[in-house]
Amino acid sequence: MQIKVEKIDSANAKVEAKIDNKLLEEKQNKIAKEVAKSMKVDGFRKGKVPPHIVLKMHGDKIKQDAEQEALSELFNKALEELNEEPQRVVGEPTFTKFDKKDDGIEVELKISFRPKIKLEGYKELIPEFNTPKVLKKEIDERVQTMLKLTAPLKDVTEDREVKDGDIVLIDFEGFIDGEAFEGGKAENYSLEIGSKTFIPGFEEGIIGMKKGQSKDIEVTFPENYGSKDLAGKKAIFKVVVNEIKEKDVPKEIDEETLKKLLPGVENPTVEKLEAEVKNQIKNEKLTKLYSQEVKPKYVEALVEKFDFALPENIVDQEIDIQLRNVFQKMSKEEIEEYSKNPDKIKEKREEYKKEAQDSVKLTFLVDELAKAENINVDDQEIAQMIYFEAMQQGQDPKAYYEQYQKQGVLPAIKMSVIEERLFTKLFDEKK
Repeated sequence: MQIKVEKIDSANAKVEAKIDNKLLEEKQNKIAKEVAKSMKVDGFRKGKVPPHIVLKMHGDKIKQDAEQEALSELFNKALEELNEEPQRVVGEPTFTKFDKKDDGIEVELKISFRPKIKLEGYKELIPEFNTPKVLKKEIDERVQTMLKLTAPLKDVTEDREVKDGDIVLIDFEGFIDGEAFEGGKAENYSLEIGSKTFIPGFEEGIIGMKKGQSKDIEVTFPENYGSKDLAGKKAIFKVVVNEIKEKDVPKEIDEETLKKLLPGVENPTVEKLEAEVKNQIKNEKLTKLYSQEVKPKYVEALVEKFDFALPENIVDQEIDIQLRNVFQKMSKEEIEEYSKNPDKIKEKREEYKKEAQDSVKLTFLVDELAKAENINVDDQEIAQMIYFEAMQQGQDPKAYYEQYQKQGVLPAIKMSVIEERLFTKLFDEKK
């Protein structure tokens, strides 16, 4: 086997080779002898079938296996000559030539490797930011919201109109052009006014009604409504208010309420509740600040500072993904135009190249930074997160997880969790 290797850069190499027919024939004969050991053919004892009979019966398959074995040897020999370890290889080799000639196969391929990155000064790139402050007003509002969420309901006994925040029991039936439609009817339906559970205009139309009152409420279904039969259409809902209830929010927080709001806390007090709420709001503000302001600036600085060779096959894969998303939004005519014009596709690929390179660069940077900062997320933890998400949505956890597996998105989920924890750790240290 003749082979020539060339290092393009630290992350990519080119390999040219000639696989002679003699080598292929040797491999075919070797494979045929192995197959013969377990073959049963009439007229021959088991294990005594001549190789030429095996080749005659399974020639095409044995030929493919011989070529695959030769390519595997070629790959290992190329790594040896390049002085590279197999674990540094990323993705699959890209074949730029595979020509079968009379005397053998001429092969050209590219091999890509994990980038070598020198991590120096990455913490200095984190932008300055101020830790968010939490106002007393925000704490009081959050406590009131918590009290409303946990407060029991009580019947409204006075003769008053429905107002925002009330819970009403209603009968309703919807009509379009005078005809009742499927799914538009219910009795004694519990609805919190202001929850935006129903389409716009419905809850607002109930405000001002009294117990026992009936009313026709006119609404228009949104254009993007889930049911195509209803989307964008005007409807009349005949509504009857059967009962009005309201949250019995305590004016002062008693011990029982504190126990509900601070489960597991010994000797709960209003001060402890406010401290917990303050910390909760602060963390929410920090998370928002990190994701919307600090992280984008830091990512931009990282990508700009660190310059290293990128594996071309991974960049090409990223371009493929981005173009696939672009083509999915195109019309049939636009796609046909691109399919007839290879130069136009080439231009489009070039258009997304820089974005793809930055994305791939960031992926490898995050991976190296996570190692440097000892950020570890195992597969079991990801599985538990997905199971919990499934249970929250009332889904079967096992089926939910298997669906993610089929979609092939588990590595991306794991990477996003690692990235989030990495940046949170770095930004918390800066804070």
